Amino acid sequence: MTRFLHRERQTLDELLPGLDERLAGLPLSTLEGRESPGPELFREHGGPGLLVPREHAGLGVDPLRAVRVQRAIGARSPSLAVATTMHHFSIASLVETSEHSAGFEWMLLEAIARSGLLVASGFAEGRTGQAILAPTMRAQERDGRIVLNGSKRPCSLARSMDLLTASVALADGRLAIALIPKDTPGLTVKPFWDSFVLAGAQSDEVVLDDVEVPPDLVVRTEATAARPLDDLQTTGFLWFELLMSAAYLGAASALVERVLATPKADASVRAGVLVEVEGAMAAVEGVARGMSAELRGEAAFAQALVCRYATQDAIGRAAGRCVEALGGMAYLGSGDVAYLASAAAALAFHPPARAPMAQPLCDYYSGSPLRVS
Repeated sequence: MTRFLHRERQTLDELLPGLDERLAGLPLSTLEGRESPGPELFREHGGPGLLVPREHAGLGVDPLRAVRVQRAIGARSPSLAVATTMHHFSIASLVETSEHSAGFEWMLLEAIARSGLLVASGFAEGRTGQAILAPTMRAQERDGRIVLNGSKRPCSLARSMDLLTASVALADGRLAIALIPKDTPGLTVKPFWDSFVLAGAQSDEVVLDDVEVPPDLVVRTEATAARPLDDLQTTGFLWFELLMSAAYLGAASALVERVLATPKADASVRAGVLVEVEGAMAAVEGVARGMSAELRGEAAFAQALVCRYATQDAIGRAAGRCVEALGGMAYLGSGDVAYLASAAAALAFHPPARAPMAQPLCDYYSGSPLRVS
């Protein structure tokens, strides 16, 4: 029995029985194509309820097991791991809200878990130069309802989603999260993602044209544009950084797994790439364990960012050495090696980007509040 990825795959099989076997039985090209069956397989095996608390009919998975699941999925299908991270990001925010609210959030969480609803995220992801927490939609209040206009591109799970979450700025200056069912009048999906890399994540454009959102589907926060890192959003983005890091570590691990199975590769090279990805995963698990203990708020998010950038560097080093070790014939043969190397590199494109966060991180560790750019 190989020990590499065994713990992650065992965790996935315990929580979502049969999913790993189904994914392993499909070619990578199928799972990564625009018509990938990945999101529906995830739904079929109970994935939408992974982070929903047990009291709301979910699995109530803790951060440690969650990152192991994402790495296992990423090693089979990077697209599915990336897409489902966006779902989990939205769920984590709703869970945080439900713990400090007497509102409707618990009913929504129960519906997501029982009915296997997939939730897409309409936050400011993928918009160069824009703050990650910045509102993506123009909001107006009409007759007690929030009316939204705008678009989100790319938006993972655009074609499979049941609900869309979007960040909005209210008239009083506070930020809020709007929840929009996919069949709401004025919501449409348009093609956007032209690259073959991560096409299975369904990252198309979601357009909102005078979409009315009832008041009970608007979650109001205490955050403002000047001070956006309240507990709710800090928790959501903490989950985002850890799960996305684990997802891309899965893609890199798929390359490492191929190198470990190649006896012709020098032992020092095999050990080297193994150390890179296992060391990065140990860092991810360390922050995940901290989340389950006493690591909270800005301190947790700062550690998650440091961990994410370190993981990004480790993936870059490991992927390059894996491609070299596997050789030209493997690279030119099935296309899987070239694809996985390209997919693993995409962690760098997720917010917050390293350069805008350089000064905020330095300021935070010098004693200032953490700003997110």
